Parts: sequence; C-alpha cells; structure tokens
Amino acid sequence: MGEQHHVKFPQEVIDEYSALGVDLVAMFSAGHLGTRMGVQIIEASTDRVVGTMPVEGNTQPYGLLHGGASAVLAETLGSVGAMLHGGSSKIAVGVDLNCTHHRAAASGLVTGVATPLHRGRSTATYEIAISDENGKRVCSARLTCMLRDVNTGDEQRVRAGH
Repeated sequence: MGEQHHVKFPQEVIDEYSALGVDLVAMFSAGHLGTRMGVQIIEASTDRVVGTMPVEGNTQPYGLLHGGASAVLAETLGSVGAMLHGGSSKIAVGVDLNCTHHRAAASGLVTGVATPLHRGRSTATYEIAISDENGKRVCSARLTCMLRDVNTGDEQRVRAGH
C-alpha cells in the first residue's frame, strides 16, 4: 500500500504544472490518509478521474468495506477532478459530500470513477461511482468543491506536497 505509481495526465496539464515547478504526482496524490488506505489514482483529467482502493485494511467490524473508506475514495477522486478543472491558479476545497452505500464488498479492490456534473468558476461538482471487481456498484457519491484562488501560503503547501 502507498506505493508510488504513474498517473496518466493529459499532456497540457503536465506542461502547465511543470512550468510552475509543481510535482504532479505529489500534488494529485491521495495524500497521507489515502496512502494509508491504499488509494491509487490510475487516471486523471477534468472529464474523468479513476482510482482504486483495497477492501482489506479498510473494513468495519463485520469485515465489510467501511462506508467511511468509500467516502475517502470518493472525496479523493472528486477533489482531483476539481483541482484539475480549477487549474494551477486555484485550489479545490470540499464543501459537500454525499454517499449512498448500495451493497457490501468483503474482498478485492474497489474502483471509483469520478465524472463532472458541474464545472463552474467558483464550484465544481463530481459524481463518483464506486464498484467492486465484478462491476457491481458499491457506492454512489457526489462531491462539491469550492474553487479558491491560490495565495502564497497555499502555493507553498501545494509545491511541498502538503
């Protein structure tokens, strides 16, 4: 868990952030919590963000995927989409997360796919579908992020990967 891997970004995104000296892998990672939970972002663009998370290690007392773990995966993927939409001059801050849990997952990996519902100047909303290895939906989530202008303190934290 928490291993470094290559995320597929659109070339224009790579170019934009490289010009600013920003480490995309660190900036668009799952962060410390996501790393502990084994979240891996596989693909990232404003139109679609895909990531996986193991069920093992992220369960509740009955041995089933914890609903909070699904929420972490959903917020991570939706936030990455919102960050990409906002571009290098904005940061995305989650303001609303809604999760509906449909079925249990007891093993394997779950995969989340975030797609935009709304991409505006000050907010971005993503729908996140989380499915088990059989393609059955485990959770449906919706995340709204506020897009704030980057200030000096934010920029220093982003560049440092925090």
